[in-house]
Amino acid sequence: MTTLLSVNGVTKQFRGLLAVDSVTFDVAAGEIFAVIGPNGAGKTTLFNMIAGVFAPTAGSIAFAGERIEGLSSDKICRRGIGRTFQIVRPFPALTVEDNVIIGALLHRHDVDDAREHARDVLRRLDLYAKRQQTASSLTLPDRKRLELARALATDPKLLLLDEVMAGLRPMEVDVVVATLRELNRTTGLTILLIEHVMRAVMALAARILVLHHGAAIAEGTPETVVRNPAVIDSYLGAEAVG
Repeated sequence: MTTLLSVNGVTKQFRGLLAVDSVTFDVAAGEIFAVIGPNGAGKTTLFNMIAGVFAPTAGSIAFAGERIEGLSSDKICRRGIGRTFQIVRPFPALTVEDNVIIGALLHRHDVDDAREHARDVLRRLDLYAKRQQTASSLTLPDRKRLELARALATDPKLLLLDEVMAGLRPMEVDVVVATLRELNRTTGLTILLIEHVMRAVMALAARILVLHHGAAIAEGTPETVVRNPAVIDSYLGAEAVG
């Protein structure tokens, strides 16, 4: 399979804090790849470097064969990397549709074209009936889906999902899992996700990278990773795999 994202020896240091320590991994085009680990492991910092929020202190990041480390977030988004945020922050006074149109305008300069694309995304995420509601009126599950819709509207080749299932009930998690599977199956969208909900990770990911104190301690298939003694000790606990 073709490598879409290549992270090589990436390190991020904030003065005396080593947040990410020489992390290396590849994500293939069309793959669903998960990054897990305890709070403070460096997962979101890693995402922020891929998305252009931070430049790495060392190492390189390549997307579709071109180096992107140090580029601004808007340039990286234009190249085809979309992302969601752990704490969803839509434009609260705007409608659901207008929130998604803003993302669609990245590659569409005609507002009518952007609106049609936004509506296609909303239909796919079962938000079309709520398109005229203000974002502030949505429930948490719907705000999570709106966050996903805003990212999808930018036409990403790679979608970074930062704890998109946090705070959801099991049935709501199942809906998101089914949606992501369908997106991956029908569009070939590559997905890189940070997630604490292990049932979702196990259902979605072909491979998992585990971070602890900023460093990678395991990588492999879900079945292999969850039985790794270092992962059990640092994150999952024996009861998770017993």
